[in-house]
Amino acid sequence: MEEDRIECVTTSSSERLYEAEVNYPQNHIHNHNQSSKSRRKLTSPLIPSTTNSVVEIFECPVCAHAMYPPIHQCHNGHTLCSECKARVHNRCPTCRQELGEIRCLALEKVAESLDIPCKYSSYGCLETSPYYIKLKHEALCNFRPFSCPYAGYECSVVGDIPFLVSHLRDDHKVDMHSGSTFNHRYVKANPIEVDNATWMLTVFHCFGQYFCLHFEAFQLGMAPVYMAFLRFMGDENDARRYTYSLEVGGYGRKLTWEGTPRSIRDTHRKVRDSHDGLVIQRKLALFFSGGDKKELKLRITGRIWKEQNLESAACISNLCS
Repeated sequence: MEEDRIECVTTSSSERLYEAEVNYPQNHIHNHNQSSKSRRKLTSPLIPSTTNSVVEIFECPVCAHAMYPPIHQCHNGHTLCSECKARVHNRCPTCRQELGEIRCLALEKVAESLDIPCKYSSYGCLETSPYYIKLKHEALCNFRPFSCPYAGYECSVVGDIPFLVSHLRDDHKVDMHSGSTFNHRYVKANPIEVDNATWMLTVFHCFGQYFCLHFEAFQLGMAPVYMAFLRFMGDENDARRYTYSLEVGGYGRKLTWEGTPRSIRDTHRKVRDSHDGLVIQRKLALFFSGGDKKELKLRITGRIWKEQNLESAACISNLCS
């Protein structure tokens, strides 16, 4: 089946044209062929290797994750986690004996006395936590891997930022730019027929960081709208150091937006549904495009800058301390 495509004209220091694929989540399914490098990263375990045999005892034989109280065991002493107990229909996965309701209290007691390295130590985390609060730390660990920010369909690849940048470039073939200013023109024939679409992601590199520019069409209540927004490839605390502006207009009218980019810890759908970006009603978008309703031609300009007052405040705080 022939795919729908949308022409997306991007201008940078030297203007050039290209066609960008648009994804329709409800009607189209894409087959994403990951590179072998991506597959290795995706399937390799995040739990770091350890020579501590005591820690290895806590690995569930079913899901291979660490077991937390309540820890169950069969009559022969084989253990597994509480979540997997329901999955194996009350049968020991090792000896196939009935599990019953036996708790491994000795192993649970040992767990209370253990300090265990974070499972994201391979990404740089040096934190060690008591066993019973390890999960809480890992849920908020700054070194936990990021999910792929690609929009249009759910990509399950995870990794650190350098890996994801390579993944976006090599596997998703997204457009990569250097610089803190941009000038995009989004074009679509028969825009009234499109209520839900996602344009190709664009990635910008500036200030030593990476930013993702999204542009989507969707229904806001009963009203069809377009929305442009920026996400930061990093954690929320670092995202607050930056501000961006977006502007769209034509025929003596313009809309502007200024805000802080959201971290890619928040999914693009979460950001979109919170309307945290430049929202353009379809009627206004068509007015900016010429008003004939036959073609969408939106030119969106933008700028990213680093907030200097945050660094100044940190310097003053250091001087006073």
